[in-house]
Formats: sequence, structure tokens, C-alpha cells
Amino acid sequence: MRRPQPLPAVGETADRESPCAVGLPVRRRRQLFALLVAATLLVATGLMVWTLSAGGFSPLDTAMTALFALTVPFNAIAFWNAVIGLVLSRTSPDLARTVCPPLLDATDRSPITTSTALLACIRNEDAATVGRNLDVLIEGLVASGAAEHFQVYVLSDSHWPEVIAAEEARIKVLTERWHDRMAVTYRRRADNPGFKAGNIRDFCERWGHRHDFMLVLDADSLMAADVVLRMVRTMQQAPQLGILQSLMAGLPTTSAFARPLQFGMRMLMNGFTAGNAWWQQDVGPYWGHNALIRLRPFIDHCHLPPLPGKGPLSGWVLSHDQVEAALMRRAGYEVRVMLLETGSWEETPTTLTEYLRRDLRWCHGNMQYFKLLRWPGLHPVSRMNLLLATGGFIGSTAWVLLMLLFALPLAFDTGPTFHPGPGLAVFLLSMGMAFAPKIGALLEVVLDGDRRLRFGGGPRLLAGAVGDMAFSVLMAPILAVAHAFFIAGLAFGRAAVWGAQRRAVHWVSPPAALRRLWPQTLFGAFGVGWFAWLSPPGALFFSPFFAIALAAVPIAVLTSIPPLGRLVAQIGLWRIPEETAPAPEVAALHLAAVPGQPRPTPARLREAAAEHAD
Repeated sequence: MRRPQPLPAVGETADRESPCAVGLPVRRRRQLFALLVAATLLVATGLMVWTLSAGGFSPLDTAMTALFALTVPFNAIAFWNAVIGLVLSRTSPDLARTVCPPLLDATDRSPITTSTALLACIRNEDAATVGRNLDVLIEGLVASGAAEHFQVYVLSDSHWPEVIAAEEARIKVLTERWHDRMAVTYRRRADNPGFKAGNIRDFCERWGHRHDFMLVLDADSLMAADVVLRMVRTMQQAPQLGILQSLMAGLPTTSAFARPLQFGMRMLMNGFTAGNAWWQQDVGPYWGHNALIRLRPFIDHCHLPPLPGKGPLSGWVLSHDQVEAALMRRAGYEVRVMLLETGSWEETPTTLTEYLRRDLRWCHGNMQYFKLLRWPGLHPVSRMNLLLATGGFIGSTAWVLLMLLFALPLAFDTGPTFHPGPGLAVFLLSMGMAFAPKIGALLEVVLDGDRRLRFGGGPRLLAGAVGDMAFSVLMAPILAVAHAFFIAGLAFGRAAVWGAQRRAVHWVSPPAALRRLWPQTLFGAFGVGWFAWLSPPGALFFSPFFAIALAAVPIAVLTSIPPLGRLVAQIGLWRIPEETAPAPEVAALHLAAVPGQPRPTPARLREAAAEHAD
């Protein structure tokens, strides 16, 4: 392989060379984007100051303004990403290559001359799902004639005996089926220092020298062979590329909770990611899986040592992906996202309790990033990405505190405390930034007849979009309270439990929901009771935030009912393209959410395993 050419220094991003620098150089794009976000923050904060200035500006008003200002930048960034993405999607003939210039054409069939390791990183996961997804990928690579350039490594950190036995049995089936066409290696660590990052580091030390690239996969990852081959060919032809991240869609599900999430993600991911890539360019994201990584610089430059100190923010780096992306860019290699809407999939958490469990694990890991911002030599955009990774958690925590502070003067009925005109403007601006990305994504699909049909047609698309917005309104207070309570717990030494995800569709009982959602229930009961007792004039405006939090347990229970989810899938609400025109890889999974597909019963899975063994 050719050695990569060094990139410009941190302050000299490759504006002159990038074919994507049409219209505005990359540096100018970043300056313009920063100006748009700063202007939005200035306008929003000014309106808030005006709103609270009735009768003077007290220390309480100052605190509320500061909390509000914390919530604005992250919403503004999401808003402008979506706006820019919508413009790009309507004006770029080849959006994927516009945001990722090194990406080769889909028709490119240049020879594969490198060796790629396919890493399935698992810990106490369903072995049948892992084997099934790997089977689909291997079959596609074998059919392409390029299988000799790939090797599978199943890297297990499992410690449950029944899971270990299932892994060994399933990987044995996989190995025997493909033994003469692709090597499959199974390795289990008795201990898991470093968690997933340590799991991958162990692979690098054992086998990394044998391969040029590694494709990192999670237990729920599914990828199409043609997309993987396009990534490999691109990496071969672009020696400056260190990480090439694919765009991931959610696999079709019959979970009533997950369906609006998969719909919203599928609608937003194209335009939003394009807008983000427009200004990030070669300092892009790495999301931890479904990404191709150049091994030599990863081994040399992306090792993550334990963080010094004591407490839950010390020790092993938990959310490793953005840190490794920052270190890869610091080493002089590009990190880019490949904007293809299909060929790369993951699963969506099927219940509110599982979603929160995953979200709080991310919150815990991302809070460690504050310790990493001081690392020397990081690109400014890399530092920004680390900061943005904490933004949703910090912003939602600030929003909870803001709601509490707003309740104080209203609850004591001290008279007019804000100007209604600018107050309404603040509300409309906040709601506009929150919903404009979804409206823009809907507009993008509506204007494309083919995409509109793949989302189930006009009526289903509109019903799904309205339902998705309503669902996001329900989710916002529940997530915000969870983040606030969890971050408060971190301050007192309480850490998240990094356990296995329960991915199957299942019912959540009221007691189980209450064990996870008691903070929302307590917070909501306090707020609703406070307003009901004192009945201030502004109660109706603020009490919905508390009322939704109070309803967290019923929401979790209702959206987890399996028959309800099957009914929603059957009528086609929140339908995604993977259901109307599934790719061969998705169709091969026989998912219950895909019309005309049989349900994947345990008996069917056993039959499939027997067929593979034959």
C-alpha cells in the first residue's frame, strides 16, 4: 500500500485540495457556520433578557437566562445542520461524493489488494443474531469473489455461561459453513479491561499486523457486501483516509416504541448528516461501529490509556469512538462519513427503559470528554465534536433546571414577571429550532416522488411525521429528567452499569418501568402537585413539561406492548424504505416488520442454523 501523505497542520485544513471546496473553502464554511450559530444564540438570549426584564432584572432572571443560553447552541447547531443539508440535498447531483470527495463511484470495480478484518465486538449478546448478521455479510463477500481478502474475528467479552455456550455453538456453525472460503476466528477474554476499546486493542496487539483495515461491527450491525467493498476500494485509493464511517439506518421493528424512532432517524439522517459534513469535512464523526478503519495509524496513535483520578469520570474511556476519531485526525489522517442511505443498518432499542439505559451509558461516557478537551494537538473541530457529544445531556439538564426556576415566581403568584410578546417569540424560536429539522426532512421526502413511495406513500408519510413530532414531545421531558438526575448522580460518584442491551421486543411491566423511571415520576408529581395547589396564571404553560414526566411509566408500559407494535407495523404507521423495498440483506433476516415476511420464531432460527450447518 502507498504510505499516506501527511495532511496540513491543524490550522491548515485541506481547503485547497478538497474537491468539495466548491463555492466556499472549508475554513470559510466553518467560519460561516460558527457565525450562524453565534447569531442565533445572540438573538435567542437577547429575547430571553427582554422577556424577563419586566419589573427589573433579578439574580433569578440572570440564572434563568444563563440556563437558557446553555440550551441554545446545541439546538442551533442541529437546526443549521438540517437547513444546510436540505439545501445540499436539493442542489447536489451526487450528495455522497459532495460531502465525501474521496468516495469512489458505486460502479468502480478496481481490484481489492488489501486485507480487511471484520470485527464483531460482543458482550453477553444474542449469539443467533450475531451469527445471522455475519452470515449475510460473508455470503455477499463470497458471492463477490473477494472473500479471500477478508477474515472474520468474533471478539467476545461475555461472562454469562449460557451466553458463552451459545456463542461457541453458533460460531462453530459459522466456521464450518465458511471454512474453505473465509476464516472465522473466535476469541473470548476472561476479563474486559478497557471495555470495547480494550477489546479492539487486544485484537490489534494479537492480529492487527496481519491486516490493512478493520471493519468494526456491533452485535446488531448488518452491512451489505457491496457497501463494504466500496468502502475498502475507497480506502485503498485514498491513503489519507483514516476512518470512513457509514451512515446507519434502523432495521424494521414491530416495537411500538421503536417505530417512531426508526422513522424519525431514517427521515433525518440524510440531510442532517450532509449539513454536518459540509462544515466538518475531514474532521468528521466516528460512531463506534459500521466503520472502516486504517489499522496502522489506529494502532500507533489511537490507544486510550485510563484517565487519571478517582470517581466515575476516571478510569477507562467508555465512549471511545469520538476520542479515537480525534486522535486519528491529530495523527494527520482524515475522518469522513460516507453518505449512503442503504447498505448499513443497526437495531433501535425496543422499549423506553432500554433506550434510557443506553442513553445514560452514553451520558456517562461522554461526560468524560471534559477531561480530554485539554489533550494537546487536537484539531479545533475535534474538540468541538467532543464538546457537542456532551451537548444534548448538558442542554437537557439545563432545561430541567430552567423549568424549575420558571415555576418559582409563577407558583408564588408574584404578578407579571415577563413580557408576553418577547416570551412568545422565545417559545416560537425554541420550537422552531426543535421541529424545523423534522419539517425540512419531511419536505425533502415529499418533493421526491420515489422516496415518498418508499416511505409508504403520502398519507402514511404525513401521519408518520405528525406522530413522530408528537412522540418527540413526549420523549423530551422524560429524557431531560433522566439526564439531569444521572448527571447529579455522577457528581456524587454514581456510575452507569455497562450491561448487555435487551434487543428483542418485550413487554415492560409497571413495576419494572417504575424502577427505571421513578425520577421522572417523582419530578412530575412534584411539579403537577405544586401547580395544582397554587394555581398560578402561568401554570397551563409550564405544567405540561411536568405532566409528561409524570406519565413516563404509563408511556413506557403502553409502548412496549407487543400486540400494539405488531398492529402499528401491520397498518404501516412509521413505515421506512426497508419495509416497502427491503434490500436483499434485510429481506434475508425475515423480520416480522417487513410485509410478507414470516416471523423469526425460535424454531425458524434453529432451522436456519441447521441449514447453515448442512
